Formats: sequence, C-alpha cells, structure tokens
Amino acid sequence: MTDAEFAVARRVPRVKIVRRALWLTQEQFAAQYQNPLGTLRDWEQNAAAPDATAKAYIRAIAGGPAGVLRALSAVPTAK
Repeated sequence: MTDAEFAVARRVPRVKIVRRALWLTQEQFAAQYQNPLGTLRDWEQNAAAPDATAKAYIRAIAGGPAGVLRALSAVPTAK
C-alpha cells in the first residue's frame, strides 16, 4: 500500500483491540455483544473478515460500548 492509499484508507477498529481495551475475554465479549464465539475467534485469527454490518457494529462498540449494551438490553414497549 502506498502512502497515498494508506492516507485515504478507511479505518476499521480491529475487534481484538476493541475487546482487549474493554478488558473482556472472547467469551465475555461474545456474550455481552451477542456475537457467536466462533465468529469472533475467526475475526481475531484472520480466518474470516467481518462484513460491512459487522464492521459498523464493531465501530459502534468501540465508540460507545455502554450505549451498545443499553440498546441491546432495551425491551421494546408494546403500543
């Protein structure tokens, strides 16, 4: 990758770095953020890459982990 390509490349947080920054094990991260443990391991070992939706989810977790947890635990109200 050239310097110019690197400068314009999109930055995506690596899930392992996000998980470690939150001081969570793979099992804890997978459970808290409702991801299959095998998928998380594949991402961390570069056996598979997150799709666009998963990348957006990882960015959301990196930017506001508490907010993501609140959203996951929210119970929809009946109208």
